[in-house]
Amino acid sequence: MKRVVAAGARANEVAAKSRQSKRKVAPKKRPALLGPAQIEEVFARLSAANPEPKSELEYVNPFTLLVAVALSAQATDAGVNKATRPLFKHVDTPQKMLKLGEEKLREQIKTIGLYRNKARNVILLSAKLVTDHGGEVPRDRDALEALPGVGRKTANVVLNVAFGEPTMAVDTHVFRVANRIGLSDGKTPLAVEEDLVRITPPKYALHAHHWLILHGRYVCKARRPECPRCIINDLCLYEAKTL
Repeated sequence: MKRVVAAGARANEVAAKSRQSKRKVAPKKRPALLGPAQIEEVFARLSAANPEPKSELEYVNPFTLLVAVALSAQATDAGVNKATRPLFKHVDTPQKMLKLGEEKLREQIKTIGLYRNKARNVILLSAKLVTDHGGEVPRDRDALEALPGVGRKTANVVLNVAFGEPTMAVDTHVFRVANRIGLSDGKTPLAVEEDLVRITPPKYALHAHHWLILHGRYVCKARRPECPRCIINDLCLYEAKTL
């Protein structure tokens, strides 16, 4: 009888240990987000390294900027520039774009991904600019977002670059960098945008999204960030830093 009881006890002990081993290990807690002093230092360093950051998209006026940004979705700036450089020499207004027409525009931008859909949107937004805004690009977020093919990110870029508004355009680079270094823990581009608008010191607000884009494009890369040459390495909260 004693042997039966002992065997039962051992079995219960083994089962308990098995259950414990199957329990998921709690994920390592990430440090808190960067504080105000650290955020100030992040932007101070980025500003010192590049005081006047510029968009890498080539354009000649607000209209061509709008078109270039709309074409850049899921495409590289270099690829867009290659296609638009000859285009913008002759087509730099909505009226000229409508005269060019969708078919010829497709030929001009066929090296860009999703070029058929983008060409259609460019013609449609050109028509809307002519009919609703006298051929001018509006300095208004709602009006911009009402244009075919123009989303919040595109509107933010146009407002910032063309009109000098301190908007925060969140693309994949900004989204990644903000979450990685500890500026935001937002799960959507809008959440990250709202965090960045709230925490960015006003004196850095105009160029903030450009610094983050360029930092993500050339240093804080998606697959293998170049942490050893990062100027904010000591401030960054990213745990898996490269050596």
